[in-house]
Amino acid sequence: METQTTKEKELPNHYTASDNRYDDSADLYRRCGRSGVLLPKVSLGFWHNFGGVDSYDRARAIARCALDNGITHFDLANNYGPPYGSAEQTLGKLMDDDFRPYRDELFIATKAGYDMWPGPYGNWGSRKYLFASLEQSLKRMRLNYVDLFYSHRYDPNTPLEETLQALVDIVRQGKALYIGISRWPLEALRVAHDYLKAHDVPMLIYQGRINLLDREPINEGILDYCQRQGIGFISFSPLAQGLLTDRYLHGVPDDSRMARNHFLKKERLTPELLNYLQRLNATATERGESLAEMALSWVLHQQGITSVLVGASSPEQLQKNLRSVHAQPFDENIETIG
Repeated sequence: METQTTKEKELPNHYTASDNRYDDSADLYRRCGRSGVLLPKVSLGFWHNFGGVDSYDRARAIARCALDNGITHFDLANNYGPPYGSAEQTLGKLMDDDFRPYRDELFIATKAGYDMWPGPYGNWGSRKYLFASLEQSLKRMRLNYVDLFYSHRYDPNTPLEETLQALVDIVRQGKALYIGISRWPLEALRVAHDYLKAHDVPMLIYQGRINLLDREPINEGILDYCQRQGIGFISFSPLAQGLLTDRYLHGVPDDSRMARNHFLKKERLTPELLNYLQRLNATATERGESLAEMALSWVLHQQGITSVLVGASSPEQLQKNLRSVHAQPFDENIETIG
């Protein structure tokens, strides 16, 4: 656990959510496809900064800030941490410490699909793995059910019908209210949509990566398909793990995520990419916005997008990201790299 700052130690132990948290609801929420669910345009991801190696008080401050600003959607996965499972454990502690009275206001998602434990049943998309993983997740998060459960990735070896029927049965058992899939190819997405609809568990949402550096779901027709079929779309990594902020406009800072060379590799920041980021930043400045605000706003203005998932290392950073909700519309086309 990293050293806590004085400010973190002084965080009040008792939490009462802000009375004004829904004052901005007319601008903050979007309907998720053709469902009864409204999601905030900016949702909070637990991929980073909520693991066992991170400060609990900082995670607590970020989560409190989220709900105080109407961000009701928390996105997790079984393998978020590090170590695996620890982000869900953090949420479990947050539920007991702060959020239990607000459970019915929260829309909590988790996922299964990546490596979690040794042996042949701790990975991918088998029925055994999905059921076991969700049971473990519920225990870690100290919840009776999740609002949304995802297949985290496409499994090319398990029959699609097995994975999809497991998702149907999870909903029928009351362990999840809605189903989503993440990063499935278009043809598998079509099969999933048809199967789930035929079994009266329509797909709520698709999670994929769309940002100014990665437009694959747009180019492949996934976003268009979701919009036509009434499936919501939520974009993870809309800031390309920090590349689409002012963090890397002048190279790689020593204290940055890229400097740690783990998820974000130093070799990614090529001279061509750096030049492109600087041009994007100039466009953002002309619009009176930060690069991050413009990048988030660009995603939110793509037809069919329901929400963007943002990580945050502080409440202040989360509040800055929320400014994208009010950013001016895009009248211009933002150039692609190259």
